[in-house]
Amino acid sequence: MIERRARTDDPRELPAYTISEAAHYLSLPAATIRYWSVGRDGHAPLIAAPEGSPTLLSFLNLAELHVLAAIRRTHEVKMRSIREAIRYLAEHAKRRADKRHPLIGRDLESDGLDLFSERYGELVNIGRAGQTAMRDVMSAALRRIDRDPGGIPIKLYPFTRPALDDAPSIVVIDPSLSAGRPVIAGTGLATQVIAERYKAGESVQALAEDYGLKDAEIDAAIRCELLIAA
Repeated sequence: MIERRARTDDPRELPAYTISEAAHYLSLPAATIRYWSVGRDGHAPLIAAPEGSPTLLSFLNLAELHVLAAIRRTHEVKMRSIREAIRYLAEHAKRRADKRHPLIGRDLESDGLDLFSERYGELVNIGRAGQTAMRDVMSAALRRIDRDPGGIPIKLYPFTRPALDDAPSIVVIDPSLSAGRPVIAGTGLATQVIAERYKAGESVQALAEDYGLKDAEIDAAIRCELLIAA
């Protein structure tokens, strides 16, 4: 079983994001985020969100949902099987933190990826090629998570393009910056500020010149805020 009690002394575990905000940052329907985070029709959630009403998600939850979203975009995943594979991963995790958040555990980047993909493959009867594809997708998502020396995620670089293998790591979500809202990496400049100016009629080139940034950085910020959820 995945533990639900949060470490309230760690800001990465504190409730910080609404369902709608998480859906917005990850470009997913809010109904999908709610299903994964809260459960539905008697089905358990896929992640251990902080307890509370209304439901608020932590930064670590956001990182877990980021991994789930990558799988969803490239595979027609079966939620019951994903749930069982996550439970299996948690049971085999070596550290307490990884048992609580198995989808972003440090061990997942090594043996855990094989463990998860093989278990899921067994549950839905997909072959080695399908398991390898899932492993590659999860690996790509995990590479967009920075960790502290203890292996706990500290930064998330959300995908800002539909193609997962061609998405620059320009926008970052860091719980220590801008109240955990997306910013352009290395600047602290909130993507929302850029998107609002863009919606008001300012061009990408003008905004890039104003902030001393590259067009690609401005474009990524706009994509983060205005990309339509899948």
